[in-house]
Amino acid sequence: MGMSPMMGAALAQEMGRSEKPLKAAFSNAGLQATWCAQGKQAAEYWGKLFNVEVTWFDGELSAPKQRAAIDNMASQKWDFVAIQAFGIGTLTDPVKRMIDAGTPVIDMDTLIAPLEQIDVHSFLAPDNEFMGAAVTQALVNAIGGKGKIVMTQGALGHTGAQGRARGFKSVVEKFPEIEVLDEQPADWDVTKATRIWDSLLTKYPEIDAAFFHNDDMALAAQNVMKARGRENILVGGVDAMPPAVEAVLDGRMHATVRNPSCRIHGGAIMAGVAAVVGGEKTGEGIPKSIVTDGPVVTKNNAEGMLWMQRHFLI
Repeated sequence: MGMSPMMGAALAQEMGRSEKPLKAAFSNAGLQATWCAQGKQAAEYWGKLFNVEVTWFDGELSAPKQRAAIDNMASQKWDFVAIQAFGIGTLTDPVKRMIDAGTPVIDMDTLIAPLEQIDVHSFLAPDNEFMGAAVTQALVNAIGGKGKIVMTQGALGHTGAQGRARGFKSVVEKFPEIEVLDEQPADWDVTKATRIWDSLLTKYPEIDAAFFHNDDMALAAQNVMKARGRENILVGGVDAMPPAVEAVLDGRMHATVRNPSCRIHGGAIMAGVAAVVGGEKTGEGIPKSIVTDGPVVTKNNAEGMLWMQRHFLI
């Protein structure tokens, strides 16, 4: 049986009264990415409310570095663990060791391994195909269904990036007059995105729109476009981090969509507490997979989006 709402409310009181905090280990792709940094703040904020002591293991936007961090994590004892993998299949062994030891492992945003291969407690993630398609559709509509477009991808091994690419392709293939000029990955790295775009602007005198797998890369490239006098290129991103929401409000970005970092990282705290204190088990109270969606950001909802992020709600 799952928790009743009353039991959920009682959890917070029980955790608040509990002398000894729960110990949780968290890791996400890399704190250089603003989405990941915000997730850390959200986990720590919700952790304080629920008397959870959060220890962070930074993935540093590198599969080998994150693997070393998770090997270290797996050598210690935790009440629960939450991980966003930089690449699928890179962390399977240490994660299996923790699961075998009876530790609930919450998977965040991107698959640690396919769900049928690893017994995670639950997988909290947005619908990445929806996010990629929604922003691409907004860009395609704005250029009238024809023109030249670029997609700058995240890390190719990241299942979120894979979903965003599928979403992008599902839209552009419906428009025969759209030409995709480039699909290079920049691995969430703003320096790499800047370098790629410096080269693309030299190579292509005409680019109508650009879809980026996250806002950090979009805003970095937008700076290059501005410096080169190419501000006619419509820019779309993913994450709806505050600087991108501001950019939508002032017209520098055409669209972004919220990947709710706070809902995912805060939700992982909630799922861990409910597992340890409330006895929730996978399939009994918590499903194996939870869709944590956020909306496309427009001028109409941008201010509310900023408020909800300030309070770690979305």
